[in-house]
Amino acid sequence: MYEKIDPSMNFVDREKEIVKFWKDVAVTDKIEEQTKDGKEFTFYDGPPTANGKPHIGHILTRVIKDIIPRYKTMKGYHATRKAGWDTHGLPVELEVEKLLGMDGKQDIEKYGIEPFIKKCKESVWKYKSEWEKMSDRVGYWADMKHPYVTYEDNYIESEWWALKTIYDKGLLYKGHKIVPYCPRCGTALSSHEVAQGYKDVTEKSAVAKFKIVGEDAYILAWTTTPWTLPSNAGLCFNPDFEYAYFTAKGETFVMAKDRIKEYFEDYEIVRTVKGKDFEGKHYAPLYRFDSAEDGYRVVTDDYVTMDEGTGVVHIALAFGEDDNRVGKQNGLPFFQKVDDRGRMCGGTPFDGVFVKDADKMVLSDLKERGLLFSAPTFTHSYPFCWRCDTPLLYYARSTWFIKMTAVKDDLIRNNDSINWMPASIKSGRMGNFLENVIDWGLSRERYWGTPLPVWVCEKCGKIHVIGSKAELKEKGNISGDIELHKPYVDAVTFPCECGGTMKRTSEVIDCWFDSGSMPFAQLHYPFENKEKFENTFPAEFISEAIDQTRGWFYTLLAVSTLLFNKAPFKNCIVLGHVNDKNGIKMSKHKGNVVDPWSVLDVQGADAVRWYFYTASNPWLPSRFYSEAVSEAQRKYLGTLWNTYSFYVLYADIDGFDPSKYDLKKCKLSLMDKWVLSKLNTLVKYVDDSLAQYKITESARAIGDFTDKLSNWYVRRSRDRYWGSCIGDDNVAAFMTLFTVLETIIRVSAP
Repeated sequence: MYEKIDPSMNFVDREKEIVKFWKDVAVTDKIEEQTKDGKEFTFYDGPPTANGKPHIGHILTRVIKDIIPRYKTMKGYHATRKAGWDTHGLPVELEVEKLLGMDGKQDIEKYGIEPFIKKCKESVWKYKSEWEKMSDRVGYWADMKHPYVTYEDNYIESEWWALKTIYDKGLLYKGHKIVPYCPRCGTALSSHEVAQGYKDVTEKSAVAKFKIVGEDAYILAWTTTPWTLPSNAGLCFNPDFEYAYFTAKGETFVMAKDRIKEYFEDYEIVRTVKGKDFEGKHYAPLYRFDSAEDGYRVVTDDYVTMDEGTGVVHIALAFGEDDNRVGKQNGLPFFQKVDDRGRMCGGTPFDGVFVKDADKMVLSDLKERGLLFSAPTFTHSYPFCWRCDTPLLYYARSTWFIKMTAVKDDLIRNNDSINWMPASIKSGRMGNFLENVIDWGLSRERYWGTPLPVWVCEKCGKIHVIGSKAELKEKGNISGDIELHKPYVDAVTFPCECGGTMKRTSEVIDCWFDSGSMPFAQLHYPFENKEKFENTFPAEFISEAIDQTRGWFYTLLAVSTLLFNKAPFKNCIVLGHVNDKNGIKMSKHKGNVVDPWSVLDVQGADAVRWYFYTASNPWLPSRFYSEAVSEAQRKYLGTLWNTYSFYVLYADIDGFDPSKYDLKKCKLSLMDKWVLSKLNTLVKYVDDSLAQYKITESARAIGDFTDKLSNWYVRRSRDRYWGSCIGDDNVAAFMTLFTVLETIIRVSAP
C-alpha cells in the first residue's frame, strides 16, 4: 500500500529521483497548461552572466525567487517566470581577453573585432550547463527552454526602440565631462557601476608648496592624488574664509587660518586676509610643460571646505568635476597629462608610468626640489572597476549620457510606489541614491555590447537615432539580414540632407541598460507581443541581492521611468549576502568559499532551501556552513520524515487505507481536534504570510507545528496505533495523522 520505508533514507537520492520525475513527465509544461487561464502573476528573473560559475549566494537568490511564484501557482495563478541570460559587457570581454592572452583594447584591435565578438558569443555559454544543473537541483522552476538572451537581435532591436524614444524626448545627449574611467578597460563607467566597486585604501597624499609670484611666501595646497599635480592649472580658495600669512620653520606660508593647527605646532601669524582678496594672484607652477595664458593663479569658489586639507584646493581641470567647473568658469587652461591607459604623458618626467605608481615618483621629485611640505598617509574609500579591479580615474571624456536628472522627481515618485523588503531600502539605500542621481553615462568604448544606434553626419554634425532593424536596412539600402553588433552595423552609412555622410558613433552601451530593458525587450516589444507586455507589466515580484540596489533594481527603475513613467515592479525582496560561519564575506583568496555542490550532494537541496528560509529574514546577511544546514534539516525535515515513517509503519501493519474513510465521520479525540485546529491555524497563517511575502515567518511556523505534531500529538497518541484490529479510535488517529501529513506537505511545498 505504501512505499517500503528505509530508515536510513537518503534525501539526496530521493531529490534526484524527483528531479528526474519532473523532467520525465514535463511537470512544468503541465502546470503551464493547467494555469494558462488563471490570473496573471508576473515575476522577472534577474539575468545572470553564464560565463561565470554559480556560487552559494546564487542558491539563495534561486530559492527566494522560486518560493513566491510556486506559491502563487498553487493558488491558481498563471505565474510568468521566463529565465534570462545577461550576455554583453566587460565580464565577457575580459574572459575572452584572458583566454586569448590579450592585454587591453590594443590587442583586441590587432586580433580583429569580428573574430573577437564571435569569441565573446561563444564564451557567454561557458557555464550555462552548470547554471541549469544547479537551478534544476534546487527546484528553481523557470522557463529555460525559451529564455531571453540580451545579445539576440530581437532583444537589441527593442533597446534601439527605447533609445530612440529617449532621444526623441530630448534625454540622450553627448557631453564632454569628467567621468569615472577605467584605464584597463579603456572606457567610462556609470555612477551605479562605480557604486559597486569602492574599497578602503591607505595612500600617501601631498601638501605641496606653491611660490607666490613677487612674494617670499608659499601657498600650501593638499591633494589626495599627487599624480594630478603635473596637470595643475590653478589654486582655489573659499572667498569667505580667513586665510593667514604665517611664519614657521623659517619660511612664510599661506593657508586657511583655521587649518594651520592641523599641520603646525609652532607658528606665528603675520596677517590674515579673506580668500577673495587672493583672487588673481599668480604662483610659480610645480611643473610647466605648455605655454599657459593666464594660468597658475588663484581663483575662488565656495565648494572649498574646512573639513580637511589646508583650505586650498589644487585645480586640474581634466581630473575632477568641481575642478573642471571652477576652472572653466575662471578661464584656466586645460592640461591632461595622463593618456587613456592611465599612464603619465605629455613630456612629464614620469611619462609611461601608471598614475598610481607615479604618486611616489611625484612626491620624491617635489621633495628633491624643496616643493613638498609633507606627504601625510590617509585612508579613504576609493572606487575600483567592479569588473577588472583597476583603480578608476576621474577623467575628462566625451561620453553619451541619458539625462536622468530631468526625471529625478519621477524616479523618486515611482520608487515610493514599490513595496521594498526591507522597507528601509525605499528611503535609505535606494532613496538616497535617487536624491543624488546624476546623468547616466551610457556609452562604452568597447566592442561586445548593444551598439549605440546613433549616426552622426561627418559634415554638419546632425544626429539621427535608428529605432529598428527595418529602419537601419532602409537607410543603409541593405538587402538581406544584418546582425545588430559591431563591426557589422559600423559599416552602414547613409547620406545626410546636407550632402555629408552619416556614420555610426563607435560606442556600445552600458550592459546594465540591457538588463534594465528586460521587461519589454524579452518580448521584443513593441514589434511583437504588445498586448502581452501590457498585460504583464509591471511585475508583481522580483528579488536579487542588495548590491543590485544600484545595479539591476536601479536600471529597471530608470529605464521604466524614462519610457513608461511607472515602477517596473511592485514588490522586491532585497537579499543580504551569504557569508561564512564567522560572518566574513566569502572570497577565493580567503579560502572560505563554499562550493554549492558540496552541500547539495551531501545534505540535499531541501535542506539548503529550508536553511535559507528559516535562518534569518532574507534581507539580513546569513552565515552559511554545513553544520547549520544539517541542524535545520534535522529540526524540520528529519522530524517530518520520522513522523511520516511512523505513520506508514503502523498503517502498513494494520493494512489501513485512508481512501476508505472520511475524516468528517470519524469520532475524533480531544487531541485529534487540537492538532487539526492547530493545522488549520497554520494553513491560514502561512497562506496570509506568503501573500505578504513573509517567508521566514511562514517557514518557522511550519517548523514549530511539525515539532508539536511529533512531540505532542504523535507521542501522546502512540498507543492508539498499536491496536490489534481497526476500531473507531484507531481510525480517527490514522485519519487525523494522514490528514495532517498530507496538508503539511502541501503547505511546505513552496
